[in-house]
Amino acid sequence: MSGLVDYFIQNQDFLLYSIAGVCLVLELGVLGMSGPLLFLALGCFLTGVLVSLGAITGWELQVLSVGLLSAIVAALLWRPLKKFQNAGSGRDTSSDMIGKVLPVTQSITRDQGSVSYSGIDWAARLDTGCTQIIDPGQRARVVAVDGSLLLVKPE
Repeated sequence: MSGLVDYFIQNQDFLLYSIAGVCLVLELGVLGMSGPLLFLALGCFLTGVLVSLGAITGWELQVLSVGLLSAIVAALLWRPLKKFQNAGSGRDTSSDMIGKVLPVTQSITRDQGSVSYSGIDWAARLDTGCTQIIDPGQRARVVAVDGSLLLVKPE
């Protein structure tokens, strides 16, 4: 064990690379890309590169560099990673009713309404963003399902 400690004392850049690797494995394997360890991993990696190039010497500057580079990386990557994380995965397939066009049996508003499907009246309401009331006899497309409530928009 003391051989490993001596190795990392002599090769501080490899210590930083090892910390970056452990942080990245924990981020991907345990936290599921929530962010904080990813930024720390990138800060450690970049500081390791600077130590390898001889631009940084001394552990005080290395700790400062890890902190500053992690903060800079977080500031630069937070918004793009958040946008990537929130990007839709395509068509919603959580229910086989999504996409079906159904006849309206009771006027559908933002608060109430119903549609008929397979001989049963299902509770329905307008999806967010829709303001047009759908009258009985018209058809509505199911865009989401919330429990037994169907969120619809005019067809």
